[in-house]
Amino acid sequence: MATVDNNKKKLDMKQPRNIATLLSIFVPGLGQIYNRRFIKGIILFVLTVSFLAVFWDYLDIGIWGLFTLGTIPREHHSIQLLIQGLISLVILFFGICIYIFNLKDARKDAIAKEEGKTNPTFFRAMRDFYDKGFPYFMILPGFFMLIFIVILPLAFMIGLAFTNYNQYNAPPRKLLDWVGFDNFVALVNVDIWQDTFLSVFTWTIVWTFVATTLQIVLGLFLALLVNDKRIKFKRLIRTFLILPWAVPAFVSILIFSALFNPTFGAINRDLLSQFNLMIPWLSDPFWAKIALIMIQTWLGFPFVFALFTGVLQSVPADMYEAADVDGGTRVQKFRFITMPHLLYATAPLLIMQYAGNFNNFNIIYLFNQGDPAVRGQSAGGTDILISWVYSLTFETNNYNMAAAITIIMGLMVSIFAFFQFRKTAAFKEEGRY
Repeated sequence: MATVDNNKKKLDMKQPRNIATLLSIFVPGLGQIYNRRFIKGIILFVLTVSFLAVFWDYLDIGIWGLFTLGTIPREHHSIQLLIQGLISLVILFFGICIYIFNLKDARKDAIAKEEGKTNPTFFRAMRDFYDKGFPYFMILPGFFMLIFIVILPLAFMIGLAFTNYNQYNAPPRKLLDWVGFDNFVALVNVDIWQDTFLSVFTWTIVWTFVATTLQIVLGLFLALLVNDKRIKFKRLIRTFLILPWAVPAFVSILIFSALFNPTFGAINRDLLSQFNLMIPWLSDPFWAKIALIMIQTWLGFPFVFALFTGVLQSVPADMYEAADVDGGTRVQKFRFITMPHLLYATAPLLIMQYAGNFNNFNIIYLFNQGDPAVRGQSAGGTDILISWVYSLTFETNNYNMAAAITIIMGLMVSIFAFFQFRKTAAFKEEGRY
């Protein structure tokens, strides 16, 4: 009998929290009023009513438009409905956050009431709310900017990848339709897309790996050379080696484009002509790719050189002296002392070099706009994925395919960076101390 009475007493004690939560589920703010937090309850109730009054029609049309993309051609604009639908989801997210806060707050106040705690005064509650919420208030403007400048455009791009938006099916003359994964399937099934995608994709991988690796190797070699004790005039040499980095990249690329011109360029006319050679740097895809790799190596090595130079000067000299005492060779010192220090300090930045070259639009576009043309393909012979996306977007208006390719690019870079960062020692030890 005593056990039954104890259980009943526990249920009676928990009734206020359940009642407050239930009231707040049906009418936000009513649970706070039940807990005798009248001002807070009225504020939450007025906030909820104002939210619904201001945004109800917008949310209604936005959610409807997001699912249908319109039903009447020339009257409904699918792109506008898609954007309104995405904004509606953002607004709805904040509304749900306020609603969840209302439920948790009502239950928390009811539990405090069950424990016999007195309700704080309004000014005390405001001061506590300000003290606990100050960090959130500080990051709120940046959070809003992140949503509307980064997340919303990304969500719009992802949405386009699942529609049939192209130059032949553009609103408001025609309405868009959700086509699921048809655009992604077309990249590997439809002949013209399949051939182009595989060609551009393989060249992008080769370009990223070869060009980035060469600039890292060259920067490392020069840094080791200049750091050698036998080298004099080190400051002067470093200054000259960093000069390519000081010149704006687009200027260097345009100059190289003129130098590699097969008709009037100095490379063919003044250098290779001495050996009776005339290489079609701009008209042959193979030689154009070779030229691009050489240019990127020239543009990229100064940064790597400066990076490695700084790290090499921080390696303790006594480690090399200890290696000399133990009879270590140059190769062993490089392998067991120099390289571990270099990679520990620079691995994240080197990974970003690969990610940057994967999306290096400037050099491809400024050098020869992705040319020369290739028969049977919708991309040029030197186009990488990012320059092909630009062409699809601004030249042929294949927005759906451009968005699909962009998603693939983003996933590739994200997965590569994620796994590589996790394997670097600097990131493994982050937060350990």
